[in-house]
Amino acid sequence: MTDEDDLKTLTQLIGKFRFAMVTTMETDGSLVAHPLTVQEAEFDGDLWFVIGKDAPAAQHLARNPHAGVSMSSDDAWVSLTGTGRIVEDRAKLAELWKPALEAWFPNGKDDPNVGLLHFTADGAEFWHSPGSKIVHLVTLLTRRKIEGENEKLDL
Repeated sequence: MTDEDDLKTLTQLIGKFRFAMVTTMETDGSLVAHPLTVQEAEFDGDLWFVIGKDAPAAQHLARNPHAGVSMSSDDAWVSLTGTGRIVEDRAKLAELWKPALEAWFPNGKDDPNVGLLHFTADGAEFWHSPGSKIVHLVTLLTRRKIEGENEKLDL
């Protein structure tokens, strides 16, 4: 598989995920994972999240922008490394805003505490094993090994 094929597979996998765990670093060096909703399905090396500017993840990134993002489903797993920063871009926020976000931000997109976390990936790894839960169950019962895919990419 070429790097271009791997990037296409990575982009397709990320487009299927709705939620991610964004990992940041506390002041003492400990890692903390924060559940966030991915706001754009199109992956171009960047991910966008709506976040409270006072959220712990925002505070961590202000001190240390290095971050990780992980996503998983029944048959695919993605791990991204890169940097994150809180961005003040009202036009981008309006573009990404969905009514469901009001569950976390009841004052809407005009709330001054609502911001954007812009994550820029510089590396990625994915694992993909085709098939459904039934395929996995049959594989377990027959003791056949699933032939999956695992690739690392520099972005």
